[in-house]
Amino acid sequence: MLPVVQLKGVTHAYLGDREASLAVEDLNLNVEQGEFVSLVGPSGCGKTTLLSIIAGLLQPSQGEVFVNGEPIMGPSPEVGYMLQQDYLFPWRSILDNAILGLELTGNLTEESRKRTLELLREMGLEGKEHAFPNQLSGGMRQRVALVRTLATNPGLLLLDEPFSALDYQIKLQLEDLVSETLRSRGTTAILVTHDLSEAIAVSSSVILLQRNPGKIRKVFSVPEQIRSAPPLFARDQPGFSELFHEIWKEMEIAGRES
Repeated sequence: MLPVVQLKGVTHAYLGDREASLAVEDLNLNVEQGEFVSLVGPSGCGKTTLLSIIAGLLQPSQGEVFVNGEPIMGPSPEVGYMLQQDYLFPWRSILDNAILGLELTGNLTEESRKRTLELLREMGLEGKEHAFPNQLSGGMRQRVALVRTLATNPGLLLLDEPFSALDYQIKLQLEDLVSETLRSRGTTAILVTHDLSEAIAVSSSVILLQRNPGKIRKVFSVPEQIRSAPPLFARDQPGFSELFHEIWKEMEIAGRES
């Protein structure tokens, strides 16, 4: 079976007025079906650039990108993208925001609308369908953004620090909710985060990037006893602290060398 995501020799440079800067260079990566992979590393190591390339929002300067064996030439309904900001339209109800992706892709049917309502219920938003974004908390708004992303049934979900602006308690609750939802659906996911604890708690593997330019420095496999526990309880599993400090140490070394 082909990997869900394949990056082959991906290099991307940003062109300024006087010079070009390499964001990532000669990067190769495979993400298999059902994996939850986290990208971590110092600022400027190309994490968000990589997500934008996989999402088809950026064309790499060099290299090839495949999702489910097909070359990525632009945005695709196969790929869902969830950001730190929820980008809900304030004049649309919660349900209308949640079905927006279905409308844009021409897939809004009575059946898909019912599935979206069921997703809202699963996310604890039953009874909020006709409310407006300004009537919801930040955590609830992010749940709506997640429903909007999942409603189109993407096989791959890209998450760019979606919990970083939330209170810690809400952040932990959403980690659990997202992890369990994706696991039950068999969705492949790639998360960008600055939070090493979060990366270990939700992932099957953690990829450490180094900067100047962005390259994969090391891949850490998360042990099964941590991986199989809900994120909230994963932090209490044997080996969690040791893995955290191992990645942190490698990250500090990478920061000094870049």
